[in-house]
Amino acid sequence: MQTLISARNIKKSFRIGRKKRFLAVNDVSLDIFKGETLALVGESGSGKSTLAKLLMRLIKADEGSIAFEGQEIEELSEKEMLPFRREMQLVFQDPASSLDPRMNVRDIIAEPLETWKVYDSREKTDERIMELLDMVELKEDSLKRYPRQFSGGQRQRISIARAIAVNPKLLVCDESVSALDVCVQAQILNLLKKLKQEMDLTCLFISHDLSVVSFIADRVCVMKDGEICETAPGEKLFKSPEHEYTRYLLSSIPGQ
Repeated sequence: MQTLISARNIKKSFRIGRKKRFLAVNDVSLDIFKGETLALVGESGSGKSTLAKLLMRLIKADEGSIAFEGQEIEELSEKEMLPFRREMQLVFQDPASSLDPRMNVRDIIAEPLETWKVYDSREKTDERIMELLDMVELKEDSLKRYPRQFSGGQRQRISIARAIAVNPKLLVCDESVSALDVCVQAQILNLLKKLKQEMDLTCLFISHDLSVVSFIADRVCVMKDGEICETAPGEKLFKSPEHEYTRYLLSSIPGQ
């Protein structure tokens, strides 16, 4: 399989007070393969979101290397990183706070298209917006409405439409269904699976909920205290986990 992102021995610590530092990511190495959904799982504070930010170069690692399609990105300047920014898009946990309440749906989805100057006319941009609305299963009358006028699931569909607007190679979903009702979670997960197939997306799916991960992930990477303790294909990990912490997480799933 082709590798989209390769990380080797990355570390990241944060200062706590004047003298102490907290090691959030400790000597982590992993690969994300093109076309797969890799799930990062673990308890709150295990380092999942910090690792995702490092892989996207939203924050810089203290040590180690990160390559995107073979290109080392860790030491690139912000200007040099710009072409990679378009290729890596993020869907946040809470769509209510990640969508600008002053912008209508048309302008929210148009923002990345206009920022990256994808089209040379408003007409072509609007055509793409209509296509995106259809892809995330929202109606045309959504365009002039504002985020407050939608349910949580609908707002997350808007967030997904914005994230996929520029045809990224990597879609990072950071607890993107954890704030939704169970029935709505299923709808969004099915939508993500459909878009992954249609667009040949690579997904990094961050979650603490292993029952959700079992539905969507090709491979699962288990994190504890800033370290990766086990990585395995989803089916294998759920049937025969090797690490004690993985078994502990699995035992916490209701009905197990």
